[in-house]
Amino acid sequence: MTASSLRPNPGVIMPVIRWMNALLLPLLLLGFAAPPGAAQTFIGGEEAAPLMAAFGGQIVLSEGQIIVGEGGNTVRPGMVHIHERVGGEWVRTATLMAEDAEMMDGFGTAVAVSGGEMLVAGNHGLYRFTRQDGEWVAAGRLSEEGLDGDDAFGSELALSGDVALVGAPAAASGAGAVHLFRRSGGEWVRVGGITLPDGQENDRFGTALALDGDHALIGAPGRGDGNGAAAIFRVHDDGAEMVAELQGAGLSGGDRFGSTVAFLHGLVFVGAPESAGAGAVFAFAESGNGWQQAGRWTPFDGVPRQGRRPGSAFGVDMAATDGAVWVGSSQGIYVFELDEEGAVSRVVRDRGGEIGGGFGSTVTAHGTLAAVGAPRADFGVGQVVVYENGEVTAVLGSQPEEFDRVVGSEVSCVDGRAGVWECSEVNLLSYLPVTELSGDGSRGLRSNDNWGWQDPETGRKYALVGLTDRSSFVDVTDAENPRVVGILMMTEGANGSAWRDLKTFGNHVFIVSDAAGPHGMQIFDLTRLREHTSGPPVFFDEDLVYDRIASAHNVVINTDIGHAYIVGAGGGGETCGGGLHIVDINDPLNPVFAGCFSDPETGRAGTGYTHDAQCVIYDGPDTEWVGRAICLGSNETALSIADVTDPANAVKISSATYPNVAYSHQGWLTEDHRWFYMNDELDEIAGLVDRTRTIIWDVSDLSDPQVAGEFFSSEAASDHNLYIVGNLMYQSNYKAGLRVIDITEPLEPVEVGFFDTVPYGDNSPGTSGAWSNYPFFLDGTVISTGGAEGLFMLRPTVGGVVFQD
Repeated sequence: MTASSLRPNPGVIMPVIRWMNALLLPLLLLGFAAPPGAAQTFIGGEEAAPLMAAFGGQIVLSEGQIIVGEGGNTVRPGMVHIHERVGGEWVRTATLMAEDAEMMDGFGTAVAVSGGEMLVAGNHGLYRFTRQDGEWVAAGRLSEEGLDGDDAFGSELALSGDVALVGAPAAASGAGAVHLFRRSGGEWVRVGGITLPDGQENDRFGTALALDGDHALIGAPGRGDGNGAAAIFRVHDDGAEMVAELQGAGLSGGDRFGSTVAFLHGLVFVGAPESAGAGAVFAFAESGNGWQQAGRWTPFDGVPRQGRRPGSAFGVDMAATDGAVWVGSSQGIYVFELDEEGAVSRVVRDRGGEIGGGFGSTVTAHGTLAAVGAPRADFGVGQVVVYENGEVTAVLGSQPEEFDRVVGSEVSCVDGRAGVWECSEVNLLSYLPVTELSGDGSRGLRSNDNWGWQDPETGRKYALVGLTDRSSFVDVTDAENPRVVGILMMTEGANGSAWRDLKTFGNHVFIVSDAAGPHGMQIFDLTRLREHTSGPPVFFDEDLVYDRIASAHNVVINTDIGHAYIVGAGGGGETCGGGLHIVDINDPLNPVFAGCFSDPETGRAGTGYTHDAQCVIYDGPDTEWVGRAICLGSNETALSIADVTDPANAVKISSATYPNVAYSHQGWLTEDHRWFYMNDELDEIAGLVDRTRTIIWDVSDLSDPQVAGEFFSSEAASDHNLYIVGNLMYQSNYKAGLRVIDITEPLEPVEVGFFDTVPYGDNSPGTSGAWSNYPFFLDGTVISTGGAEGLFMLRPTVGGVVFQD
């Protein structure tokens, strides 16, 4: 974002939002300077956890410092970054980590600061830092003796002077609790707990916290079937007593009142980001009749939640200082300027320009300084936008997290390890992180699919790697010293996506992307890479975009006949029901639509949606179909088999399902076309099976495919793509990495090797990690990609494997 002013031209001043009644206006005259320790911010609500973990999910302003938590790191420990003005610029001057730092430790998911004290939450406890001679120094941890590790202890913090509140909203079956600590003799000691007198399951009491003197304000957004509540307590030496329970007028189920809370010099503000589907902020003031609602803000341009599409979430966070109140939302920030009489004079709206990424999800302000978080910016790694006197003066971010590149020589798998990665019978030839694959060091990109290509003229080999918004072409001829040759950005007008799939025909690569808007199918002539044998990566334009589809999940190619089958198309164009959109690509730069096929008896929507497929000239035991063009589709709910010899008149041969279907994802034929091995991506996540499952189909009769068996791994990871070469099956099983399976006995597969590309966490179900592999190079090298990890060049060393060079 370039520097810009929050003060719009008179012609674009936004209408004033409905504000508070006369009861509140005199109190506004007291001002809005945040009390000590209150200039901190957090995200509330059901989607809080992943956002709070990103850079910008936790922001604190304290004594000239901008302190940003980054607790969601995976390949490195969580961090807290300290930023200060140096030479007129905001720069990172220090980074804090836990004393027992390790990957995925959650350090930085909650941060609170008051004066020279800082508390930081992590998976292993609550860490204390003290400021000494201008630097933050580790000072141990707060005791958690007697606490339940499943209480979400430390998911929210508030700190003021010698008092600290630690939220545990998952305590007591979600009723929630808050732990009270006091500093005595230089040490923090737990002196009591705070609960609602009639707390119920799922109240989530402790989700939001604020302190002002001897008063605590605590949110319980789950109370009353999600209507929510907030409570004011008076804190004493060893506990607290409730003064009032607050509820906004006109709440309905799911408003999540109490997701955010704040004290502002005698006033209480409570956010309800789901109120009326778009969000609201409620104000309360104390009078002779106790605490009464004094006003309510609602967004003038709010967008209500519609089904699974989120609303504006107005009030997801808020801050106030020097005659202005800042309110965060999923659509940006609203700044309410107050006149000398305390009335709202105007409202300024800032959507964050090109920042996007949840800009406005967090906001904090103190004096003339404010910081707004965009925790989803840069594809989820997060940014923080700094305002001074209403002007944007800096955009802060962290360095990308990744493993160091590994190049130069093969790393053998010895005693179950190759470097930091666990393995068996698979060596590491090289590794390139995603930032290197990006060509320009872009933050937040993820790798996904891959394919391979060998230049028939030069013999050079290339890994073709899909990334969030681009494709990376890597020369892997010398697999121990790979080099990024070129980059092809996504189609102009498209958006970045988790899905990008590539396949080759001859000397061209064909690229599609799902949920990417008007992307189409990019076609690129790979011989253009020949002339670039040294130097930095070259950014190319595609040779052609086939625009008869918009987004698509995958593209399948029968290289024997030059037909491409675009599957899972949506968002515009000829979708073919999400089934096979068939394109004649024999003249690659003059592709011709050839027909559709879909089987409406399959797929979740009843349209015949195909998630992935393998299309071949059949040469198996069913003589009726030998020599025909056959596609075997993994259609979400079933296996679908079609004769596509005449693409304009493709016909169904059969379809079949199997026990415990969750999501029929992808599969591959054995070389004799007798067996088809299929993965189900979601059966592990859904709890239908307890270990990675591969379904074994007997397709010797294409008209009547039968489930002949199931193969269960020793791991519980979810499975993604698999491919077969000879008697070996190569599975990309997300958190468990690449697994090598011997299928010499088709119904009795045996794992004979693996390389765990995800050396952190456990091999539990989930969709992060190894996405795909390419085992078809004749020298036996295997490409593996997926997630934040990047590109691995691997060499299986399984005894008996024979490759032809």
